[in-house]
Formats: sequence, structure tokens, C-alpha cells
Amino acid sequence: MPKSKRPVTNPKTLVFLAVAVLLTIPLNYAFSSIAVILFTLYALFTAKKEDFSFNIALLTPVALFLLMVASLLWSIDFKSTLKALSKEIPLLIIPVVFFVIRLWPKQQKDILKYYSWGMFTYALFYIVRAFIKYFETGDTNVFFYHELVTKDVNAIYVSVFMSVALFYFVAKRAKRKFDYLSLVFLFGFIFLLSSKNILLTDIFLIILYFLFWSPASKKTKWIFAAVFAVAIVIAGYFGKIKERVEVELKPDTEQAVQDMGTRAVTIAQAWNNETFSQNDYFNGTSFRVYQIRIFTEMMQEDPVFFQGYGLNASLVKVKEKGDEHNVFKGNETHRGYNGLNFHNQYVEVFADLGLFGFLILIAMMLLNLKNGLSNKDFVHIAFAILMIALFLTESFLWRQRGVVFFTVLYCLFNKELYSSVIEKEKR
Repeated sequence: MPKSKRPVTNPKTLVFLAVAVLLTIPLNYAFSSIAVILFTLYALFTAKKEDFSFNIALLTPVALFLLMVASLLWSIDFKSTLKALSKEIPLLIIPVVFFVIRLWPKQQKDILKYYSWGMFTYALFYIVRAFIKYFETGDTNVFFYHELVTKDVNAIYVSVFMSVALFYFVAKRAKRKFDYLSLVFLFGFIFLLSSKNILLTDIFLIILYFLFWSPASKKTKWIFAAVFAVAIVIAGYFGKIKERVEVELKPDTEQAVQDMGTRAVTIAQAWNNETFSQNDYFNGTSFRVYQIRIFTEMMQEDPVFFQGYGLNASLVKVKEKGDEHNVFKGNETHRGYNGLNFHNQYVEVFADLGLFGFLILIAMMLLNLKNGLSNKDFVHIAFAILMIALFLTESFLWRQRGVVFFTVLYCLFNKELYSSVIEKEKR
């Protein structure tokens, strides 16, 4: 029989392309899109029948995408739904790629390693750039939050990208001096980005690692956990970090009102006030409470509990609710509150895709966590918990960067062969 002319898959090329997809995410969207296309084409072009493997966990992102497509049939904003589908395609094609490729334990581990060192390089670049800006302007704000990163991607997303790299260095067994340096540097960088949700989750996970995964003695583990927790609390009382926390947790502080030139809305007011004024300011926490409040109102008023309004179509209703409650509508320099999505992935998917979409997302989260716990792999577990926490404050999968990042790592961690990486590490 004639030999097949189909080229043989090169594992190193697959690793390179997978890492390229992940490391281009913080850049302009075009770079990430090109990397995804190349990764997909190479995988499909070199795929072999014997390499195909079915995985129920990898099927859930595909199911979510198919429901998004189906929502075109009932969407209240067909054009917005159709447009949004293009950036959600990774939910379909990336799992398909992982269905047809074979990644051996070493290649799976290498993807995480090269990704983590790539994120370290990004962090170093951001810090150097911040110092250059500081010497030019004398403004210390360049070292914190959105000012620290580029305009293309916000601080919360960068915090998430850096956190997975941080978990890799935390869990690395045979650490060299430079590994410890990278670990401390990445944690410090995430601290400067000042995303409360991500920072607190990372702290919790690091303490969890040293209590249950670290080879240190039990006494040493508890001493470290206590000292680390106290040090973090103390650090939170100084400088810009303290200001960030105060603005979020104490919305009626004089500083918040002075900075915005408006009246700050408390959490209770966000939930209860029938109307607001154009001078009312919502901080991150009160705004998310307001968004959950209007979601409950929308579900009570419209018969969309099971199917939702359609992918990205709930924004129409959010705007209507914004008009009804008279929230700030925006001006020449600031976007109005009624133009923002729910900033909560669970609420977002329920509003857009109804109960069935919500259940698919929950299944995805639970399978991810279950598989991580079954593998007893800290990095996988940390990724699962990080995503669960992140989805409480961000509509992560409704953004191209978010959906690519999540889907690639979700598929990498949940592909069957990944468990053998962990077993090999323990030998």
C-alpha cells in the first residue's frame, strides 16, 4: 500500500505554536488571531486518526459555542449576536485541535514552562517601561494598576495572565535561585497591578500550596502561612495599594468623591435606589451590585429564563435599565454605565444564553476543578479556582483575550494525557 503523504506532527512545533498563542494574547488582537489560525491549521493538517481522543471536559466549550450560535434564532439583537460570534470561535476550534493532537507529558509541561518565562519577560518589560515613564514625568502612578500596563489590555487581565505563571514557579519542585527570584518578582508585579480579587485569590492559593503541597515540615508550613498573611495585610496599609482598597471598599470616602468630582454610591444604594443622578459615581463593587440587581429585574420582567436574550444581546436591556434608573450616560471623556456589560461571567451567560448556558458554564468549572483535584496538581487546581473567582467580577469569556486564554489552558489541563505529567513529577 502507498504511504500516506500527510506530514508527521512535530511535537516541538506544536509546543511552539501553543506558546505563541498564549504569549500573543497581551498584544494587539491581530497577533493572537494569527497565532490561533496557524496553530489550528498545523494541527489539522498533520492530524492522524490514531491520535484522536474524545474528552467530555473538552466538549463543554464546544457545547457553549453551539448554544451561542443557536441563540441567533431568538436574539433580540441579531447583528450584535452575529458580530460577537467571531471572537467566540476559539471555544470551538481550540478544543477540536486538542481532540486531534497528541501532546506527550513533556510537551504539556514545556508549554507551561515557556509560557511562564514569557510572562516573566512581559512583567520585566512593563516595569522597565514604568521606570522610563517615571523619570520622564515624575508620576508614581505609572507603577500601579492600568498605568503599569499597555492600553491594549487592562490590569485585571494582565493579573490573570501573570498569576498562572506565578503558580508554575510556586509549584516547581527543583527551584533554582532564579526561579525564586522570578516567583517573588511576579508576585510583586501582581501586587502592583492592585486587582483585589486576583490578588486575594493568589494569596489564598500560595498559602494553600505551602500547607498541602510543600515538602517542608508541618511547623514550617504554618509559620510561613502566618508570616506571609501578616506581611500581606501590613503591606496593604501603605501607598497606592491602600488607596485602591479604600476606593473599592469605602465608596463614600472623601478621596473617592474628590477624585471623581461626584457623589459616590454605596452598595446599599446600588441595590435599592430607584433612580440615580448623573453625578452619582459607582466604584467597582457597587457597580457590580447594581448590575446583579438589574439582572434580577430583567429576569422577572422578560420570559427569557431558559434561553436568554441572545449572545451579547442583553446589552440592549442593560441600556434600557440604565435609562430607567438614570445612571450616568457618559460624556466626551467617560463611557456611561449603561454601556457596560455585567462584569460577571455567571450573570452574563445567564442573561445572554439562559439557564442552559449557565449550566454548561457551571459544568465546565466543576469538571475543571474535579480533574485538577483528581490529578492532585496544584497548577491545575489553582487555575480552576482562579477562573471561578475571576468570573465573579469579569465577563472574561465575552472578550477575545479572555476566551483564547481560558480555552487553551482549559484544554491543556483537561486533556487526558496531562495526568501523566503529574505522576512523572512525583516519581
